[in-house]
Amino acid sequence: MNIYKKLFQNTFIYGVATVIPRMLSVILVPLYTGVLANTSFGDYSIIFSYFVIFNVILAYGMETAFFRFYNKEKDKSQVVQTSTWSIIVTTTAFVILAYLCMSSIQNFTRISSRNLELIIWILALDALAIIPFAWLRANSKPVKFAIIKTVNVAINLGLNVFFLLYLKDLAASSAFFNSIYIPGFEVSYIFISLIIASAITLLLLTPFYKRIQFQFDWELWKSMLKYALPVLVAGVAFSVNEVVDRLFLERMLPENIAKEQIGIYSACYKLGMFMTLFATAFRLGIEPFFFSHASSKSPKTAYAMITKYFVIIGTLILLFVIVFVDLFKVLLIQDESYWEAMKIVPIILLANLFLGIYHNLSVWYKVTDKTRYGAYISSIGAVFTIGINLWLIPIIGYVGSAIATLAAYGSMMLISFFLGQKHYAIPYKYGKMLIYLCVSVLFSLISFYYFRENYAVGIMLILIFCAGIFFNEKKELFRLINSK
Repeated sequence: MNIYKKLFQNTFIYGVATVIPRMLSVILVPLYTGVLANTSFGDYSIIFSYFVIFNVILAYGMETAFFRFYNKEKDKSQVVQTSTWSIIVTTTAFVILAYLCMSSIQNFTRISSRNLELIIWILALDALAIIPFAWLRANSKPVKFAIIKTVNVAINLGLNVFFLLYLKDLAASSAFFNSIYIPGFEVSYIFISLIIASAITLLLLTPFYKRIQFQFDWELWKSMLKYALPVLVAGVAFSVNEVVDRLFLERMLPENIAKEQIGIYSACYKLGMFMTLFATAFRLGIEPFFFSHASSKSPKTAYAMITKYFVIIGTLILLFVIVFVDLFKVLLIQDESYWEAMKIVPIILLANLFLGIYHNLSVWYKVTDKTRYGAYISSIGAVFTIGINLWLIPIIGYVGSAIATLAAYGSMMLISFFLGQKHYAIPYKYGKMLIYLCVSVLFSLISFYYFRENYAVGIMLILIFCAGIFFNEKKELFRLINSK
């Protein structure tokens, strides 16, 4: 099969498997915003911010290291065994340490002890699933990967609906349900749903663990850790870029409005997830491809083409979501009290597009084993995030946080491009990509600020943009479709 067709086939399957779990956070927005008050949704968003950061810490770049060494080493079994035991040991140490330092963590994060315990176990269960899922991807088992991810979503979604919509009414007519219903426990029920879904997911991955023996190659582990640690730094910096704005808003806004403002901001931020879903699905499909084709005849040409089509699809998504954003708003955020923050949506969508482009451009430091550059670039992005949040939150509140996100991801994209061309020059069609990006942004601004909810004009802009892409790319598209 043509490598591009195989790539996009795998990307589609991994996309479905990844988009469904991540789509859950979008699907649940109407439920959460309908059931939770602005302040409670703010509480949930703050807790989830810490969750994202510690998720990265517990993975410590081992997933990326696994892909690199699994394709590089002759003894793949040693890579599997060593990386798996590494995660098991560090996860166990994390749980023990977290319980020993529970009161200190609680004082710092301001999270209740019951929610903190739930988060600790969710983090542990998810960490133990990292290498099994990576193994499925590395061995081209996208269907199994997709099934397990879908089961996780179904359980999580079902439990959220049960706990938040039905349990209260059932408790009034049943002694059993009354025994498990606690008033004002809604945020905790969200994390209880997560822990049950994560536990069942790990149970479905037990066939992988049954093959694990106690084999640990210290030299291999040191090499993998050396490769992984810069990825960890980059991951922490990236998670800072992604969620630290909520933590700054919590501590910098007046206490009486902070959680309400975070809830409003976080709900509208979810509309930017359409771009994140696409970018994540694309990244999961191409990451194994990048490594496995690093030593092929013309990997750079393939990388350039893949990035160009990412930009084309991403710019189309940007324009499409902006044109129909008020329909999505009604579908996903039915409580009008949250709509105040709709002005951040174009900023967040563009920021997430920049982030997706950055992930595509980052191939240069991954295939050349220069992952420390990923740490440098993400750290620079984190500096932008922290600095601009500190500067703008006191002036314009959560809009400043959205601008900080755009500045961080935009700077990371540009720095990665220029450094990549210096260390591992790839013949990107950056002229075309820049034109598509500029036209998409221009049309999006026209639609959002001058013809908002005028769908005749919006659809016309989409059709003009699509026609321009087709006219420019038709020869290459037909060649790719007809190739074997």
